[in-house]
Amino acid sequence: MAMDYAAALQYVQSLGKFGINLGMERIAGLAERLGHPERKIRTIHITGTNGKGSVASYLSHILTAAGRKTGCYTSPHFVRYNERMTLDGKEITDADFASVTETVKEAVEAFMADGGEQPTQFEVLTAMGFLYFAQKAVDYAVIEVGMGGLWDSTNIIIPEVSIITNVTLEHTERLGRTIAAIAQQKAGIIKEGIPVVTSCEGEALRVIRETAAAKHCALYELGRDFSCTPLQSTMAAQTFAYGSDGHRTEVTIHLAGAHQLLNGAVALKAAEVLAGKDAAITREAMLRGMAETTWPGRLELIHQHPDIILDGAHNPSGVTVLRKALDAYYPKARRIFVFGMMGDKDVSQVSDILFRDSDTIYTVQADATARAEKPERLAARLHKNAVPMADLAAAFRRAVSEAGPDDAVIVCGSLYLIGTFKGMGLDQVMT
Repeated sequence: MAMDYAAALQYVQSLGKFGINLGMERIAGLAERLGHPERKIRTIHITGTNGKGSVASYLSHILTAAGRKTGCYTSPHFVRYNERMTLDGKEITDADFASVTETVKEAVEAFMADGGEQPTQFEVLTAMGFLYFAQKAVDYAVIEVGMGGLWDSTNIIIPEVSIITNVTLEHTERLGRTIAAIAQQKAGIIKEGIPVVTSCEGEALRVIRETAAAKHCALYELGRDFSCTPLQSTMAAQTFAYGSDGHRTEVTIHLAGAHQLLNGAVALKAAEVLAGKDAAITREAMLRGMAETTWPGRLELIHQHPDIILDGAHNPSGVTVLRKALDAYYPKARRIFVFGMMGDKDVSQVSDILFRDSDTIYTVQADATARAEKPERLAARLHKNAVPMADLAAAFRRAVSEAGPDDAVIVCGSLYLIGTFKGMGLDQVMT
């Protein structure tokens, strides 16, 4: 009897207990038993501390606008696992999810019967993504790294272009305790002779340059080989001048924040690299794809007057981006936060970066897992005048009720919190 969606979901969720286990042996074993679906498709590989998902979304929209059947694999999801695998912007159907789960589960069982180690949930999902895209015969699959790069399960692909957005300190217990060490992990996606596009700076850029040179790769650096100049910016839309190969193009995007200009420029340069081999990827397709790009949970404006913003930033670099955007768009407005984080994150540093003394903060539990910090403890760790609230919906409605038409309500602190919020349907309350 064929596996149905409920059974597939139960199987995938059950794999969460195996945690994170970086390494290539298990995904290589699965890929072999599946007939190496990752070798049957053209791919684009993206890593970096922040901006991976946005760049993936930009590129996916560009390729779809060019008339190319485009898969996109990202993580994590907000509400449904289906969000992680899309085809021309549409989530994998429940029937297809169940089908690829069943096939990969059989491969897992065969791998383990031969003495292989139990694959992790992310490895199984990655194998499912490769299989799904191969079955659908996509023209391109845009693949986002889960963690790091070198030992990430997505790193069995040989892409058309490799992208490294930026490198800051993250996952130091697994990736290394210095920028250089983490950059070495990110640079692990660089393959022999494959072009590389990056917006990295400083020590991270040095590592990427050395790796690209050692592997005889063309390297395109933001600020040297291509550029972006801000022209106009609001929460609803931004324009910037993109410069490359002596040409200047005005680009409109609908993702907020100065960082999205950098991400947009990186995506455009990668699209230009792809266009060198694919005439369908025209300048018009690039501009249309950029303008049509959406990316939920990152400076996502779901209501205006008051403005209600969802942002999953959960590390110092991510909340620095959020704080800069809030200062740019709401310099004098009252800011009311509904804030939840995982307990193992750097709450104190995030707090120091994100909040002004005048801000109102309601702390909530990001999700139902044990990792999520309890509202009372989170409020104590913030060293601010924070008010713990046991109920997310109540905290949100209280924040909205206190906000004037020119104020901002920000739900932030964790991608898991944004997922909980969306799962409860709270993003529909104000629309």
